[in-house]
Amino acid sequence: MAKKKVTPLMQQYNGIKAKYPDALLLFRVGDFYETFGEDAVKAAAILNITLTNRNNGGERTELAGFPHHSLNTYLPKLVKAGCRVAICDQLEDPKQTKKIVKRGVTELVTPGVAMNDDILSAKTNNFLGAVYFEKDKVGVSFLDVSTGEYLTAQGDVAYVDKLLQNFAPSELLVSKAQKKKFIESYGPDYHTFYQEDWVFHIDYARESLHKHFNVKSLKGFGVEHLTAGIIAAGAALHYLGETQHHKLQHITSISRIAADDYVWMDRFTIRNLELYNSASGVKAITLIDIIDKTTSAMGGRLLKRWLALPLKRLDEIKRRHEVVSFLSDNGDIFDKMQSHIKQIGDLERLISKVATGKISPREVIQLKNSLEAIVPIKAIASQADNDSLKIIAEQLQNCEVLRSKIKETLREEAPVSIVKGGAIAPGFHKELDDLRALSQGGKDYLEKMLERETERTGITSLKIASNNVFGYYIEVRNTHKDKVPEEWIRKQTLVNAERYITDELKEYEGKILGAEERIQAIEQQLFTELVSWVGGFIPQVQANATQIAQLDCLLGFTQLARENNYVRPTLDESQVIDIKEGRHPVIEKQLPLGEAYVTNDVYLDSADQQMIMITGPNMSGKSAILRQTALIVLLAQMGSFVPAQAAHIGLVDKIFTRVGASDNISMGESTFMVEMNETASILNNLSDRSLVLLDEIGRGTSTYDGISIAWAISEYLHEHPGRPKTLFATHYHELNEMCETFERIKNYNVSVKELKDNVLFLRKLVPGGSAHSFGIHVAKMAGMPQQVLRRATKMMGKLEKSHGSEELTGTLKDAAEEEMQLSFFNLDDPLLEEIKEEILHIDIDTLTPVEALMKLNEIKRMLVKKKSKSTS
Repeated sequence: MAKKKVTPLMQQYNGIKAKYPDALLLFRVGDFYETFGEDAVKAAAILNITLTNRNNGGERTELAGFPHHSLNTYLPKLVKAGCRVAICDQLEDPKQTKKIVKRGVTELVTPGVAMNDDILSAKTNNFLGAVYFEKDKVGVSFLDVSTGEYLTAQGDVAYVDKLLQNFAPSELLVSKAQKKKFIESYGPDYHTFYQEDWVFHIDYARESLHKHFNVKSLKGFGVEHLTAGIIAAGAALHYLGETQHHKLQHITSISRIAADDYVWMDRFTIRNLELYNSASGVKAITLIDIIDKTTSAMGGRLLKRWLALPLKRLDEIKRRHEVVSFLSDNGDIFDKMQSHIKQIGDLERLISKVATGKISPREVIQLKNSLEAIVPIKAIASQADNDSLKIIAEQLQNCEVLRSKIKETLREEAPVSIVKGGAIAPGFHKELDDLRALSQGGKDYLEKMLERETERTGITSLKIASNNVFGYYIEVRNTHKDKVPEEWIRKQTLVNAERYITDELKEYEGKILGAEERIQAIEQQLFTELVSWVGGFIPQVQANATQIAQLDCLLGFTQLARENNYVRPTLDESQVIDIKEGRHPVIEKQLPLGEAYVTNDVYLDSADQQMIMITGPNMSGKSAILRQTALIVLLAQMGSFVPAQAAHIGLVDKIFTRVGASDNISMGESTFMVEMNETASILNNLSDRSLVLLDEIGRGTSTYDGISIAWAISEYLHEHPGRPKTLFATHYHELNEMCETFERIKNYNVSVKELKDNVLFLRKLVPGGSAHSFGIHVAKMAGMPQQVLRRATKMMGKLEKSHGSEELTGTLKDAAEEEMQLSFFNLDDPLLEEIKEEILHIDIDTLTPVEALMKLNEIKRMLVKKKSKSTS
């Protein structure tokens, strides 16, 4: 069988495609970027362009393409669809070769390394992540090539899970050998790229980082001891090289995400509190939507970082509060600063474009203008009567030399592309000015020449013009052909006219064309030199960006407080959370016009009111009270004012939530299993400064099972040595009886008003337990058919008679107090035998310290109760 012939072009394509099998290859052919085969099918579907086919050596090959000048239109769509895109350009002028044009991949664009403004979101980082599993820990790294931010950390699986949720990398790098382990730990939903195993080696990672930062040790960055973190960071840096990102001068440092400095929130809490995303829908309002009042892209990105990592250091929190308080009291300073920040572009991404050589003349002018807007901000901050603002002023740099150089080199109205010309300012380069004068003076020269030749020949309709084929020419209508001088050379005959050239015209054309080519070459050279020179100021510009981002966040907090009547919270080292008339920051903004938010007080401490048991019907507002308490604490420790009349917050180091049902069917887990997993994670990670929010624990199973589990969990939290402050919302009103046995559990309910055939939700938290769940009333409000409601009412009456709630509560209460009601034992006392059996059945190998203390506490309580009864 004859071997099928492949054209030279397709041979070249196949060779390049083989080097990038995982990427969609955009292959430049003339004025088009073409895709072939499976790439063409995929591209046509994503871009909604025509899919055709061609006969390639007897085989049909799919083909789809678009004009090369539309790259910035189509590339973002491919990357946002999750494609890795290899851009293959022509590396030589087709006119200069008789062979097939030399081609090569000039850039590999992937979701994690994109720098195109149409792909990036202004107020969101575009992180490339990397994960590496060691024996007992996981390393993780986040690198944003568009801003130069480079972070690393290591910890257990849960800690890295939380970071992945917070930093939301656009692309994740994982070792091929650890693919199964990664999916088991973090699921299949991340956009992952699996690299060769040798990339994830400590020696290679250290060598890569040392070489990039030109250091012999990573101790100066505070990451030397993070072996798993270093491996992850090295893999990210390697990937930049693989994707043709070699100009990385803007990545000037690597920082450690210090877990001890920030409030712990697991991924369940981040999801349940709806900080960035809402489970209720794509367009739902989240906390970041409400609190983001920043005016710069840098401030918007930093605010998300602050929300992900609330502070635990009291002095730093208070500094932020003091700035917000000062700006609130000094409206003129606030207005001036915010006005100037609005003039500042994205310094981080602009200076990153300088480093990578992908900046336009117009963007360099924008960089200069942004730096100029910093000058008055520095002056205002330095004169402010606030120490934190003065520190910001000291760290801001005027960059006067940089601004002056840009100003004298470039026109203020610089073009989008250097190729368009006209970027370099007049007076900066003498030869360029002379060539421009020659080029721009051409019109006058041609007009004088036309006037002279018209007078000499007597041809009144004479015209001088040019086109791409003949260049400059003189056009004469046929009626005046007999007047044409002999020295004119005829170049083209038209229906009604003849076109001629002259030696003078040809000489002039050579000068003009030569001048324009030289102008373009000089402008390109001068601009390249300027960009290279500006690269020497990367650290100063990045430092300015950091300070402006912080100031922008604090100005945003001030605006948030002014617009929504937020107050400054009091923070200290106490074990108290005391919120007066607290509000949910998101819900209050979504109420219908004119409807006031029902505020609520919440008080928790470790001595008297450690746990509040909140009962009340569904839809009454229990979940909102839980969430608003967490969000108020979160805002306070971010440095923001809070939606309340007053708030006293004893520092919280961990926030745990188990709010709402969430199935994980895709992982083979039921609603109840997910609920128990999340609750177990809470109980195994408690501290004495934890804030725990539990909503409807146990509702995923049968009623008796659910009540028993909820009771046991509540008891565990009450008896825990750390005494974590807890809000427990439940529709199991049987749990109200716990307050009689456990001294630090207090009952509250979300009040309702019973009407004739209905119920009115007052959404007010009041002392005391609720005796009813009002489930049938809620069903009626939802529009349930009357037949169903009548049947439900009848069945409820029967169930209450046969299985009274008092009977169930009594059983639970008896179980909790059983050991307390036994007589003080002698040697033959049954209680001694019971304690003996209890101890013998303890599995010491699996018993945790907290469980051991709990068991001892049970035995002690049995003995103390027995002794007190015996004495009486």
